[in-house]
Amino acid sequence: MNAETILSAAALLGAVGAILGGLFAAYSWYQKQNKQDEDIKAMKEEMCLLTYGVLACLKGLKEMGRNGSVTEAIDKIEKHMNQEAHK
Repeated sequence: MNAETILSAAALLGAVGAILGGLFAAYSWYQKQNKQDEDIKAMKEEMCLLTYGVLACLKGLKEMGRNGSVTEAIDKIEKHMNQEAHK
């Protein structure tokens, strides 16, 4: 082996390392995006359940004779939920 062969091998190893590093970085980014998508989906499901709970409480208040802002809030929540369902 001479110096030229060693330099060529080092350049090849460096290029392969750079390519592998780039591929690993891209894969890590892809995995992170998938995790964020899963987290967003879970938060949306939780928000939906909380909204249903709030709506149930407001409807209970309305049944007890509380009107005014209770009725307005019920209408706004139901309108919002209807709009989201049709997206």
